[in-house]
Amino acid sequence: MASSLNIQSKYKMNSGYEMPVLGYGVYQTPASIVEEVTLKAFQVGYRHVDSAKAYRNEKPCGQAIKNSGLDRSEIFFTTKIGPKTMGYEKAKEAIDGSLQEAGQEYFDLILIHAPYGGKQARTGTWRALVEAQKAGKTRSIGVSNYGVHHLDELEQYIKESGVGGSIDVGQYELHPWLPRPDIVEWLQKRNVVVQAYSPLTRGQRIEEPVLQDLAKKHNKTPGQILLRWSLQKGFVPLPKSVTPSRIEENADIFDFQLSDEDMKALHTEEYSPVTWDPTVDRS
Repeated sequence: MASSLNIQSKYKMNSGYEMPVLGYGVYQTPASIVEEVTLKAFQVGYRHVDSAKAYRNEKPCGQAIKNSGLDRSEIFFTTKIGPKTMGYEKAKEAIDGSLQEAGQEYFDLILIHAPYGGKQARTGTWRALVEAQKAGKTRSIGVSNYGVHHLDELEQYIKESGVGGSIDVGQYELHPWLPRPDIVEWLQKRNVVVQAYSPLTRGQRIEEPVLQDLAKKHNKTPGQILLRWSLQKGFVPLPKSVTPSRIEENADIFDFQLSDEDMKALHTEEYSPVTWDPTVDRS
């Protein structure tokens, strides 16, 4: 399937809505330049922007959408409910605050950023998300950084509480040195779209010999090899860059394919996060 993808391709979620297969991440991008670099991403062909309340750049993302000349329906815009606003009441306020901050009538996706705060906070936040979805404040909902035990807890809550909702998206740090097979299997078995943040390992594994070899073989950069790996695993990679040439490079991943042999060469059983790892939280 990955062989037929292009930058306009989309995956259908459990919500019935569609998500572009490549996203543009703005984690740690200063608010002062976010509008400029997001507009650049739109010019290159991205139609998917991944922000969060914790990133403090929802507003310039919203401004970029308004100033892009594109119809709002063409752009997929994500935000997240942060760890400090977990729980039913706080989450409700956070959702409304994010809409106001970003100047949006709705988000395409709102995720629970991390499973912190304990069961009551997690389930209360989910309830707020479901209500927001029903109210048209967000089209799709999901989770980020949930371990399998958190996912099981949420699935049981959805079934037994009557609150409802479906997990549309799961977002995780994913790359060959953190493939998370247990979590990915859980999600894909339920048709949950899997997003990959830090798909470029924040540059920490770019010098790996296997990446260098595959880059030479395909006449691509190591970063493009990593993003292609992500696509071929069925993930939606969310590369982040503020460099115009790199924004273009990260989108230029649809004209080649890694072979089965290449994918096997990139297979590891490592568990080496380059960012935080809330999946292991046991609260």
